[in-house]
Amino acid sequence: MILRTVDWHTGGEPTRIVVDGWPLLTGRTLLDKRRECQERHDSLRRGLMLEPRGHAGMYGALLVEADHPDADLAVLFLHNEGYSTMCGHAVIALARWAVQSGRVKVVEPETTVRLQCPCGLVTARVSVSGGRAGAVRFESVPAFVLARDRLAPTRRFGPVAVDVAYGGAFYAILAAETVGLDLRRSAMRDVVDAGEEIARTAAGAIDVRHPDEPDLGFLYGTILTDGGDGLDRPSLNVCIFAGRQVDRSPTGSGVTARMALAWRRDAARAAREHRFESCTGAVFSGRVLAAAASVGPHAACTVEVGGTAHPMAEAAFRFDADDPLASGFALRD
Repeated sequence: MILRTVDWHTGGEPTRIVVDGWPLLTGRTLLDKRRECQERHDSLRRGLMLEPRGHAGMYGALLVEADHPDADLAVLFLHNEGYSTMCGHAVIALARWAVQSGRVKVVEPETTVRLQCPCGLVTARVSVSGGRAGAVRFESVPAFVLARDRLAPTRRFGPVAVDVAYGGAFYAILAAETVGLDLRRSAMRDVVDAGEEIARTAAGAIDVRHPDEPDLGFLYGTILTDGGDGLDRPSLNVCIFAGRQVDRSPTGSGVTARMALAWRRDAARAAREHRFESCTGAVFSGRVLAAAASVGPHAACTVEVGGTAHPMAEAAFRFDADDPLASGFALRD
């Protein structure tokens, strides 16, 4: 078997886009296809994401047939542990790739790309000049705050207060200083250790449910912030997800979740453009566009996130039947 991919990065965070070779998925809906991948083809996900073809920080996007009538493309998101419900950095990469590759009709100065994601339809707008794609803005599904100041009973730090917000995925969000960390000075290992423990204990202590879709109801990761709001200068944050995976980008769905928190605190200030910085120095913008229809009992808003992505490589990955490591492996520290 040969899987053909194109590799992009968004602020240093990779997106390995699978364009050909994946077995046909027969599920009726995108979430059905997601479950089908988990149950029947997970060895391919592991083989592409993990070593020797990938690495501990690899991320992927599998193009599949859309079932949403308005979608230009449909995608399943892959990482080292499984399948995400939403990924902003990958949406940015996919939207620019769709324009560059001619998968959508190109319109200048801006081309709209509608992506069906497991969380719902995401609309991206790609700036285009002279036929070349540039920066991307996307509007995700309605974002909301699930819980404020809930305690995660960690072993290392004691009870830690976190906010839980949804931006296509659920995140536990807190300032790093509340657990004795400085994102610009602390060792990344210490940040990762804290994020993993907080996510694990918060998931056990907080009932994380999506009102409309059970498959979306789980805590995806932890976002540790510098405590800033991103108005006067970019607010640094680090997202730890899938166990110990670190997002090299500012995390598009995380920016959406942070903007939902900002909106709940002060709608007027949230309407202004905020900027968010990652561990690589990459910056995403975020702003609240408008209030949205409530999601179950939760007041919701629509958020626009902006960033850019860059192409890196094209590849054809072999999966030989007699290769004992065809399904990949992971070395854990």
